[in-house]
Amino acid sequence: MTEKDFEHENYSSWKLGIFYFNRNDKRLFVHKRIRILGWTLNFAHPLSYVVLALIFILAYILSNLP
Repeated sequence: MTEKDFEHENYSSWKLGIFYFNRNDKRLFVHKRIRILGWTLNFAHPLSYVVLALIFILAYILSNLP
C-alpha cells in the first residue's frame, strides 16, 4: 500500500466530517473514514459533481415511473 491509499484518513481533508475534499488526491471515489460504511466522492475532483447529478437525475426518473 502506498501513502496515497491512506491520504483520505487526514482529518483536514474532511469538511463537516462527512464531505471529502482533497485536490491532491486524484481518486474520484475514496473509502469513508470508517471503512465498513463504504465509499464517498472526492468533491475536489471535477467529475464528482457529474456523478452526483446523475444520481439525482436517475432517482428523479425512477420516482416518477408509473
